[in-house]
Amino acid sequence: KLAQVYMNLIVNACQAIGDCGDGREGVIRIRSSSEGAMVRIELSDNGLGMDEATRLRVFEPFFTTKDVGSGTGLGLSIVFGIIRDHRGSIDVASTPGVGTTFTLRLPADQAVANT
Repeated sequence: KLAQVYMNLIVNACQAIGDCGDGREGVIRIRSSSEGAMVRIELSDNGLGMDEATRLRVFEPFFTTKDVGSGTGLGLSIVFGIIRDHRGSIDVASTPGVGTTFTLRLPADQAVANT
């Protein structure tokens, strides 16, 4: 199930970068670190970013900023549920025109065992 989380976040980052259209080279970074018994995974991009109103809603089921027929609005709500089921947490920080960072914190025994 965690593979679904990583794939969904990477696909979203690719889509955000692809929409930039400002000549910047798209960058996706994945970083991991240990925080005691937890593993911290950061996935960031330099794509479009989100305003605060959008950021606050990204984990809501059926919320999407995509055109009709281009997305269901379920991807990030499913991600949220999977992370919660693995006893973890997920946060998002974003700045319009700069990019977005999703930060996952998972118990070390869950971070790789259930991919």
